[in-house]
Amino acid sequence: MSIYAIGDLHLALGCPEKDMGLFGGRWDGYTEKIRASFSALTDEDTIVLCGDTSWGMSLEDALADFLFLESLPGQKLLVKGNHDYWWETANKMNAFFDIHGLKKLHILHNNSIECEGVSLCGTRGWFYEEERHGEHDSKIMKREIGRLEYSLSLAKCETKLAFLHYPPIFQAYRCEGIMELLEKYQVSECLYGHIHGKGSYAAFRGMEGCTHLTLVAGDFLDFVPRKIC
Repeated sequence: MSIYAIGDLHLALGCPEKDMGLFGGRWDGYTEKIRASFSALTDEDTIVLCGDTSWGMSLEDALADFLFLESLPGQKLLVKGNHDYWWETANKMNAFFDIHGLKKLHILHNNSIECEGVSLCGTRGWFYEEERHGEHDSKIMKREIGRLEYSLSLAKCETKLAFLHYPPIFQAYRCEGIMELLEKYQVSECLYGHIHGKGSYAAFRGMEGCTHLTLVAGDFLDFVPRKIC
């Protein structure tokens, strides 16, 4: 069994007016690219989806996208993204998945999932710079840092991987709270999405302290999940 990661699938089967194909480039035929790349995997593989999975505004709106993911090989772990408006409490999402027979979809949020001797941890993250944002953003950032620490504190394996939607470092921006946690818990790799297009080439990718940072936004990977281990 192998572990993979990819973010920002932006599926729109239930709301075709939001299909990302209108942007052209790597977004042309992206749903079929996803189908083809996932078809090379097996049901024993685990794929972490680093946010912005579906454009659905509710769980019902996102159902067509969930059924599409269910039809593909592999167990999928969902991390919340800034455009995942369908996101509810874990209890509501798990109940919805059960009702609709979605056995390959799981939530990575306020928990840690052990897989092949590796602990998988994660949260959405946030962009926050005090001089540009207000008290509301500060509270969100503190909450996200707390969620990541809780997730990491539950890890049972020596090797820990962290999955975020927002990058902890981007150009001049650096989230010290998240970076301190990655160092504190000796996280070997942090994988994130959110950054698209030309911005992808400005994204930080490499070692920072003990952690390797990796961009896995779907269009950056041309919709082929990145194998981690």
